[in-house]
Amino acid sequence: MIPSPQGEREGTGLIIDDEPQIRRVVRNALQGELARLLEAATGSEGIDLAAAEKPMLVVLDLGLPDMPGIEVCREIRKWSSAAIVVLSARQSDTEKALLLDAGADDYVTKPFSTLELTARVRANLRRAQAVQQPVEHRVAIGELVVDLAARTVRRSEQPVHLTPIEWELLRTFVTQAGRTLTHRQLFNAVWGRTFGDPQQYLRVHVANLRRKIERDPVRPEVIVTEPGVGYRLEMPG
Repeated sequence: MIPSPQGEREGTGLIIDDEPQIRRVVRNALQGELARLLEAATGSEGIDLAAAEKPMLVVLDLGLPDMPGIEVCREIRKWSSAAIVVLSARQSDTEKALLLDAGADDYVTKPFSTLELTARVRANLRRAQAVQQPVEHRVAIGELVVDLAARTVRRSEQPVHLTPIEWELLRTFVTQAGRTLTHRQLFNAVWGRTFGDPQQYLRVHVANLRRKIERDPVRPEVIVTEPGVGYRLEMPG
């Protein structure tokens, strides 16, 4: 374990990577974002540090010497709500979906720029902090107003009539705003089951939902597609 010098920010971050030079690059990039940064060179050490130190951020490499990084992710996610950002040299859509299903919040593909890493980390820290706050009953998304308590949607002051499935989709997106949700995560959240083809079900219902809430369903700005992975709700500004 190598703690970094104390900074002005609050919170602890944990870097799990077996390459010292990668840990150094990540540490230097994130020193201005968190008060303390810890390092682990193996998956087992990372899990132990995560349990003991309760970091608010974990930057996790997949290529660890003692165990697959995705298993580290699954283990930490069992009991931690930390933002988990994965570093991966693998770029397939299937790999990305598996990581998100395992509990990762985001992924950065190697080789990566420190600017990209820092931007991703900031976004995920904001989301992690927002999760700890109660979701507002009324959420404004551009010209949309979603009332979660009343289960109503208005667009430019006009009521939008949604089917029960469309409402559950929108509610899931709103409560997880800014986060990429895989086809499987959305399928489980809305239909509550693990069998069936998530992409087939979602393609139809997301298209219908977009027709009702997007200004231009062909060029959606609210519900954005992550090709081969899932969808993400974008909040303004």
